[in-house]
Amino acid sequence: MIAASPLALDELIRDRKVTADSNTNIARSAYGVAARAGAPKPDISSVEAFKRALLNAKSITYLPVPGVPQMIQRLGLWDAIASKVTIPNTDISSELVAKGEIELGIVAITQTFTTPGVELVGPLPPEIQFYSHFCGAVSAASKSADAARHLLHLLKRPPAIRVIRAQGMEPI
Repeated sequence: MIAASPLALDELIRDRKVTADSNTNIARSAYGVAARAGAPKPDISSVEAFKRALLNAKSITYLPVPGVPQMIQRLGLWDAIASKVTIPNTDISSELVAKGEIELGIVAITQTFTTPGVELVGPLPPEIQFYSHFCGAVSAASKSADAARHLLHLLKRPPAIRVIRAQGMEPI
């Protein structure tokens, strides 16, 4: 079984590397702001407060995943914050915040649950919220396709849903 974004799974389905009929929605993670554990947390409770927090931050990081750059552009902040934004090549935004190298990170909320040294300031305001989706599918070359399908089924059951929620994600 493989877990990936819908776009990545679509590509694997097109390449016949996973079976199309096994494609299963698993969870989604909203986006929020991460700060170093113990650091002051800015108000991000509204779009205007979020904009002020970004404008007042000394440094900001995010991955160029679909949603973040577009949101910053839509809010009219692109030029105003460009000089203090670090866009890493790999998914280390939360780690940069944890080390104190960056003040604020715009990250998938689940990262604040899995990265020691960071805390969730809060989710993005509802008007600008977006999500990363995670799906699962069975490898076309799987020697245990039935077991993989069973695992996908189990990920939709209450015990797995509790774990998904405990990690800051929403089951879908």
